[in-house]
Amino acid sequence: MSGVRWEKHDGPGGPAGYGGTPRPAAPAEPAPPESAQAAATGAAATASAGASGPTGPVGAGPGPGPAGPAGPGGAMPPAAHPAMPRWAVSLGWELRRGRQVVLDGQVRDRWWLDGRPASFRTLVTGVLEELGGAEVVGWWDPVDGLTFPLPGHAKRFDELVARLPARPTTTTAPPTAPPTAPVGGAGSPAGPHPGSAPHPGSGPAAGTTTRRGAERRQAQDRLFEPLPVRRPTSFEDVVATVRRLAASPDAATAFVFQDVDHVLPPGRPDSQLGYLRLRAAMTDAVVPRPGPYADDDPRARNAVLCVVGDVGRLPGWFHLEDPRIAALHIGPPGPSERRLWLSWLRREFTGQEHATRADMEALVGATDGMPGWEIDALARTSRLRGASLHKPDKLLEQHRLNVSVDPWTQLDQETVGRAAQVLGNRVIGQNTAVEAVTAALQAAFVGVDFGGSGTARPRGAFFFVGPTGVGKTELAKAVAELMFGDQSAYARFDMSEYQQEHAAERLAGAPPGYVGYEQGGELTRRVQERPFSVLLFDEIEKAHPKVLDKFLQILEDGRLTDGRGQTAHFSQCLIIFTSNTGADAVQDLLAERGGELPYSDLEAHFRHAVEEKFREIGRPEIYGRLRPGVVVFDMLRSEHIVRIADRLIAQLADSVRERHQVELRCDPSGLHPWLADRMADPGRLAYGGRQIRNELEVLRAAVVRHFLAHRPPPGSVLAIGVDAEGVPRVSTEGGAAS
Repeated sequence: MSGVRWEKHDGPGGPAGYGGTPRPAAPAEPAPPESAQAAATGAAATASAGASGPTGPVGAGPGPGPAGPAGPGGAMPPAAHPAMPRWAVSLGWELRRGRQVVLDGQVRDRWWLDGRPASFRTLVTGVLEELGGAEVVGWWDPVDGLTFPLPGHAKRFDELVARLPARPTTTTAPPTAPPTAPVGGAGSPAGPHPGSAPHPGSGPAAGTTTRRGAERRQAQDRLFEPLPVRRPTSFEDVVATVRRLAASPDAATAFVFQDVDHVLPPGRPDSQLGYLRLRAAMTDAVVPRPGPYADDDPRARNAVLCVVGDVGRLPGWFHLEDPRIAALHIGPPGPSERRLWLSWLRREFTGQEHATRADMEALVGATDGMPGWEIDALARTSRLRGASLHKPDKLLEQHRLNVSVDPWTQLDQETVGRAAQVLGNRVIGQNTAVEAVTAALQAAFVGVDFGGSGTARPRGAFFFVGPTGVGKTELAKAVAELMFGDQSAYARFDMSEYQQEHAAERLAGAPPGYVGYEQGGELTRRVQERPFSVLLFDEIEKAHPKVLDKFLQILEDGRLTDGRGQTAHFSQCLIIFTSNTGADAVQDLLAERGGELPYSDLEAHFRHAVEEKFREIGRPEIYGRLRPGVVVFDMLRSEHIVRIADRLIAQLADSVRERHQVELRCDPSGLHPWLADRMADPGRLAYGGRQIRNELEVLRAAVVRHFLAHRPPPGSVLAIGVDAEGVPRVSTEGGAAS
């Protein structure tokens, strides 16, 4: 079946085992598989093989290859070889050491075997057949039950089961009636009993049999025939049968149980018993008796393997408590395997006719972490989208995002051009921050950068710092609405919720076996669903240092892998961190300088405070990465206070008009001086725009009281203001005042 033979080598220390290099076997004519699933697998594998080699089964190489050298002293652990993936070599080595194996990871992927792709099932079956010389290789899964991928193994399985001794039983058989002498039956002469004379006319002559007597004889013969072997169907019956076969040294057998975690889910009372029975089948397996040509090398036990997508879904005690069971994780293809994949698929890529060795090596590095099926899909993306392999970063970006154009380049040029004006009207008094963000947006729109080294990084990364209530969060919302048309593209993560060490798992997802593993991480899930987003991490100084490590990976590599192994890419995101570090000292600075603090002094204060904060928590490298994006927000000046107050009064007027159809007019002659005088206090000014809203609460309360007392009719006009003593007043034009 398999095209891989484990070659024996001799070392200087004596006869070597089947260590070193697997060699391909001679091609053989493919035989029809035993099950429909094996037939489908064989057909797909043959079709794949036809694109790159002669007709034959998957795994059959063109001929014998040179034997690899053995290590000193005999058999050594096999090295990586292009004929077989590294994990398959490790599987064979573990089996020869007498251990059973739990396989998890990329068990649905295709793999490189003897110059062509092969399915996971084909590869594992070949290892079990060639390495252990298994007479029977069985494969069980919840969909197809027990099947046999190799021809003739189903018949051999039935023969071995028929030869198993009967199970001991403690039940007592019911008494049976004494047998009656059969008429012409087996074990008695055909005719009258000796010594008895036939009654005249009562039967045929001696030596003859009637038709009815012959039928009775055949029916009695069938009673003593052995019943046909009934193949087990349920999981419990298959495990019980496999346990008896694996514990018998009469024949070499190998069985694989795949996706048992779906049959034995956690929480069910019978699941623990099912895992105990399966583990007993694995640990009770023995080494089969050697054949006439066996050597003295260690032989593998009858293999009973367990295959799951994630070992975390199995009980920990299943494989951790027994040293005879090893866990083997199957990761994505390594560089050498990806190089083989890309060489085989090279003709499918656009621009392959002009590709150089350096181009292919760049693509090998760019596809790090991709499974075999994903590399095949990447080649199809290149052909469908016309994306050349000469620019692997652009090719992978189109493949991941499933878009043929960069949405950032599809923004309206006029919108990008007036971004400073739009953002400046939304966030008052923060010209420095608005200009910095506008420059990043325009650079993302034009798409000009220093080479391709930064294509995987976020489109922009900012660190907003300054007094509280000056518009840091509001600017992030304004950017999302400007660039994407709605504020739903803006996602805010309050870092005060991530103060504990374990909170880092909320961003990237819990590890396997922990609660919430299936849900993934909050951050990674958001980016996977909406890769074009503005991400705001508010009050970053409150996060645990372990959380900051995640951000360093995002800023450097532009990606983050969650607990399920799925990678979120941040290359199309705009990331904004906000911090109030140093804001607690602003009130003292204002008091020292009489309420006047130039922006240059304020900027120097906050930059120094942020740098010291990162040094204090032991993460200066994060500040080094964020330093180019640090933007210090200015404190609110007197002219900014008036503009913010007018905007809040306008929002209050819109609310009154929408709810009661009443116009609200403000008299600024008394309101502006009163508000400016109150905000001149350093204690109030330190709270920024939130304090302005707090001061205007007295006006809103006065409007509410006026509506309750006078119930102005729709269409009327209310005048609001503040008198010389600072008392709010509300009056209906042409009516009563309050």
